[in-house]
Order: sequence, then structure tokens, then C-alpha cells
Amino acid sequence: MSPWFATPQPDATPAEPVKKHLNLIRAADDSRGLRSSAYVDHIPVLQPRVTLQAACCILLVPGPQRSASDPLERRMTMLLVCVLAALTGGALCQYYGEYDYQPSSLLGPSGPNCAQECECPIMFSSAMYCDGRKLRFIPIVPSGIKYLYLQNNQIEEIKAGVFDNATDLRWLVLDHNQITSSKIAKGSIDKLAKLEKLFFSYNQLTEPVGPLAKTLNELKMIENKLTKFPANTLTGLENLTNVDLQGNELSTEALAGAFKGLKSLTSLDVSKNKLKKLPAGLPNTLEILYADYNNIDSISSGYLQKLPALKYLRISHNQLANSGLPAGVFNISSLIELDLSFNKLQSIPEVHENLEQLYLQVNEINKFELSSFCKFTGPLNYSRLKHLRLDMNQITHQDMPFDTSNCLRQAAEIVFE
Repeated sequence: MSPWFATPQPDATPAEPVKKHLNLIRAADDSRGLRSSAYVDHIPVLQPRVTLQAACCILLVPGPQRSASDPLERRMTMLLVCVLAALTGGALCQYYGEYDYQPSSLLGPSGPNCAQECECPIMFSSAMYCDGRKLRFIPIVPSGIKYLYLQNNQIEEIKAGVFDNATDLRWLVLDHNQITSSKIAKGSIDKLAKLEKLFFSYNQLTEPVGPLAKTLNELKMIENKLTKFPANTLTGLENLTNVDLQGNELSTEALAGAFKGLKSLTSLDVSKNKLKKLPAGLPNTLEILYADYNNIDSISSGYLQKLPALKYLRISHNQLANSGLPAGVFNISSLIELDLSFNKLQSIPEVHENLEQLYLQVNEINKFELSSFCKFTGPLNYSRLKHLRLDMNQITHQDMPFDTSNCLRQAAEIVFE
């Protein structure tokens, strides 16, 4: 997510979103106590749009290309820019969500190679801005367009032929429309052989689009009506790193085999679905797994041992009880953050000494056992836990054993109330 208020280079490409960094920032925010005891959803890193008047704005601008053959790989450089209201009439620092989006008004007049309903700024001629224009259809996309913004319209269908000339398209943003699966012309999406990012959230899809380009690295279909996800949907997508399917109607069975064979997947969000189990067959490259707000009541033995790179695991707002958790199921050395809040746990599950953030608020925990954190303690044997949430349970600080400070010597905060 990058703020923009600078003149881009001609035909500059937007900076690549770095999801791993965003999640690290989110984890850091959490560690500073920014998660309320009754948090309902993920804490946003930044508000979607921030306006500052006559202020100094910290901006991210694209640095030199690392490789001429891959223009999207840009080194990000922090730049402190002070804008005087007397010169600009008010400094505007605007965060345009996850699109690394440059407002077309900042990029000059529209060029000639553009659909008449949209804008293709001459300073960023490979982008076509069609967002927020009450469109009911997708205009014919001219050749040469790489970034197509169609969010916040009233589009209901994708007609055949609209992408026939868009053979260079890299980003396709269709969020916040009214597109249904039955009104996507067959063969329309699979013409986009160079597509890298497909944002198809907040529509009316009941099944995923496809087949998808082998070049795809990010897929988002948040808040649709997905009930099925065929096992071959993501087959062969070796560059795919981020999949977000939260807010759908997917069952455990619907996702069976869906992620098998993916070699680069690092982030998966299946929150707010109808899962009773965590998805099976996840690749061993996965670092982030969010499955909040489901009906998960158990985790199979050895499940997490198959995910040696996993760092962030969130399974809050489910039906987990200790009877559904095999001994040591969360005792894996890679985990940094574990969120089991809003479940039905009666005791603290065993975790690895490397864990730094543990959220257990709003459960039924009635005892505090140090063996959950430390098998034994010594100069080099202790928990690295920094933040522990135990509020809204059946224990208080008086239930902590006398040698808690030795085991949890790095804990900056333990919350009971």
C-alpha cells in the first residue's frame, strides 16, 4: 500500500504491493496493543484515504528498476516531502487502498489511445482509469493498456471481445461491481495471458473465474457468494503468492485440493466462510493463514508440521475446544503470531518458545500452566512471548505461578482484564 503525491516518470509502473510487509506492520501494530478486547475484524494498517492540509507527508515513490526485463520489480525508497499550503492550496496525501493507485487527475490529460468513457493519462499511458463512473459495461480495452481500473461501478457482465486487444494487461481491478458468474462470457478472462493481479472482490460470483493466466501472482475474490472452488482452478499457477477468499460461502469440501501444487503461495485468507476444518493440502511455502470467523472445531494432528514456513496463524471466532486440539499441535518453531481468541478453550494450548504474540481473549480458560510456554527454564531456555491476551476468561493475574517471570521474562504485556 503506497501513498502517492509526486509526479511519476512517463509511463511509470505503480509500485508493487508488498503483502508480507503489510502483515508485518499489522503484527507490529498488534504488539503495541492496538487490538481491542472485542476486535471484530483485522486492524487496518492505513485508512483507505487520508487527507492532510499544509503538512509534511511521508511518501513512497518508485526507485530505480532492478531489472529492465521486469518493470514491476521496483526498489521502494522513503522520501520526506514537505508541501506548503501557500504553494499548493493544501497538501494532499491520499492512500488509495491496495491498488498503489495514482489519481488520474495528477497525471495530466488523457491521451488518444483510450476508451471514451475512461481516462488514460499521457504521463501514465499504460493505465486506463474507468473507476467510479457508473458504468454498466466494460469498455473495449485498447492495445497497450497494462493497468485497468474498473472498481466502483455498476458493471453486471463481461462481454465477449472486451479484452481481445488487451494482450499486455497486467492488473485488472473489478472490485465493487455487480458481476455474476453466469454473465462472464466464456473465454474472456483466459485471453489475458500476462495478467499478474486480479482483484474481483465485492461482486456476485458463485464460482471462481478461469482459466487464469500462469503469470498470476495475486488473486482476490473477497465478499462474493462463492460456494464452490474447483480443484483445478489454480492448477499450474506457480507464481501465485497471495489468495484472498474471505467473506464467501465456501465449505471445507469446496476447497478440497484447491491449493495443491502451488509452489509460491505465501498468504491465504479464508476468513468468514463456512469451514469446519482448516484447508487441506496447503503448500509448505505458506507464511500467513487467516481462517477467522468460521465453524472450525478441531485441527488434525501434524497439520501445522506440514507448514514449516508458517508465521502468522489466525483462527479467532471459531468453535475450537481443547478436545479438538491434539497435544502440541501449535508447538511449531516458525510461528510468530497465534490468534485463538473468541473460541471455547478451557486451558492454554502448548506453544513453542519462539512464539511472540498469543491472543486467547474471550475463551473459557480457567487455569494458567507454565508448561504451556516452557517445558523447563534456564539461562537459554525461556519463552520469547512478548504479548499475551487472556482477558474475558476465568482467570486473573493471581492464578499465575510464582516463577512466571522466569519463563515469560520477555513478556511486555499480559492482559487479564
